[in-house]
Amino acid sequence: MVMRSSTDRGRGFEQLRAAGVQAEVGRLEDKARRLNEAFARYARHGIPLITLKAAMTLDGKIAPPPADEIERAEGMPAGGGVTSEEARAHVQELRHQHDALMVGAGTILSDNPLLTDRSGRPRRRRLLRVILDSRLRLPLDSRLVRSVVAERKNDVLVFCSSADEEKKAELERLGVRIEKVPMIEMDGRPDLPVILRKLGELEITSLMIEGGATVNWAALAANVVDKVFLYYAPKILAGTGSVPFAAGAGFRHMSQAAQVKHLHLHRFGEDFAVEGYVRDPYGE
Repeated sequence: MVMRSSTDRGRGFEQLRAAGVQAEVGRLEDKARRLNEAFARYARHGIPLITLKAAMTLDGKIAPPPADEIERAEGMPAGGGVTSEEARAHVQELRHQHDALMVGAGTILSDNPLLTDRSGRPRRRRLLRVILDSRLRLPLDSRLVRSVVAERKNDVLVFCSSADEEKKAELERLGVRIEKVPMIEMDGRPDLPVILRKLGELEITSLMIEGGATVNWAALAANVVDKVFLYYAPKILAGTGSVPFAAGAGFRHMSQAAQVKHLHLHRFGEDFAVEGYVRDPYGE
């Protein structure tokens, strides 16, 4: 390997041009930065690049009000997903681009998802499925746990603050990885910066948060979000009972609001998505 001093930097372009080779700088800079942003964040800080993803209506609702007892008893339909099949297919592409996917225990309990990459494309490493579960409520018979038992891939990692030792032992016996982390005294939830450092130790360079309203706010409040990918459907749910994008105290002043910059817009049929950055992956 040939080592070059700092005084040599940039001279390669001069040498190419002197040899008659056309060399341009900066034409694909934006694409190159986006392609390498996860590596840049990980290399600089030892933690993954965090993308907060959500699908919502135009008025910022991610779900209708929870079904009441009568609706559950009568088996009334929930009404399907927020966004179109085209937008949901693109979510699989996003999952494919990330090393890990994170949700809260509430998502597991309400939706019973598998949290897999269904893009069908080869991965550089298996998708790590991360669960924030402060009291270790993950059901033993959930699809997530059953998939670990069936495939024996050891690709589910649960972060909790407290746990019934018997249940913890049973989940670990089934192949679920469990790690206790400190909790934040205000709300009793796992400390996200600590969790990100632990994921960094596992060489996870990119993490997509697909949590519900509580996890979305926890990530924003902890100031760990690097970028957002927000899908919108041309629908309006309205009402105070519908579930908002982020549920919690919220920022008290407009000056404190998370500022999203360098926006990119995407269309998926009638749906659209906003991709943007809360902070520069290449920054300090």
